[in-house]
Amino acid sequence: MEVMLWVVLPYVTFAVLVVGSVWRYRYDRFGWTTRSSELYEKRLLRIGSPLFHIGLLVVTLGHLAGLVIPATWTAAVGIPEDVYHLVAALAGSAASAVLVLGLLILIYRRRATSAVFLATTVMDKVMYAMLALSVLSGAWATATTQLVTEHGYDYRETISPWFRSLWYLQPQPELMAGVPVAFQVHIVAAFLLFALWPFTRLVHAFSAPVPYLFRPYVVYRSRDEGRAAPGGSGSHRPRPGWEPPTGPARRS
Repeated sequence: MEVMLWVVLPYVTFAVLVVGSVWRYRYDRFGWTTRSSELYEKRLLRIGSPLFHIGLLVVTLGHLAGLVIPATWTAAVGIPEDVYHLVAALAGSAASAVLVLGLLILIYRRRATSAVFLATTVMDKVMYAMLALSVLSGAWATATTQLVTEHGYDYRETISPWFRSLWYLQPQPELMAGVPVAFQVHIVAAFLLFALWPFTRLVHAFSAPVPYLFRPYVVYRSRDEGRAAPGGSGSHRPRPGWEPPTGPARRS
């Protein structure tokens, strides 16, 4: 069972995630979308969507930092272990609360708004169930192991080395033997969610408009009001910061 959960499941999940995403992009490119339901309801979406995405971004960055960066590296730059765990617990708890709140609002919106519910597919329902299981189990693990106990569970001595061993192609499932059940449930739920990822609307995360942040400014020009007015002499001065177009006029 240890080999199945902590060796076979991770590698199968990774293979399904990669192959499934490539297949989805090649054969269902028009379905590679969020299937936005903003036209049906906007008020709850404007609240729940930012909370969910901001919370998810912070939680993801925290997971990457805790799983990828060894404890020896943070100690080498002068960050004490107790300070690291305190900051991680507080920041993780705040981000988890925001993430859970946003997810609950989105689930409530999808169930309570009839038009949104009618547009919900079977795969959407499965996705929301797995997403809720992963998020809530992570919040449960944080609350029961990091906040209730005095020093918290040091996952960087077990879970983090196990996670890195998968990428070294030298898996060490024995490291997961003494991990609290809350963390184990959260990890298994996360793997199942990632295996489901290519076949749901979650694929839109792989096509986030990152270049939008670095695009050049778009220049807008207004019509020359004086020239456009009937009988106008064109003496109307343009607003500050705007220059009227020059050159011969063109018809399209």
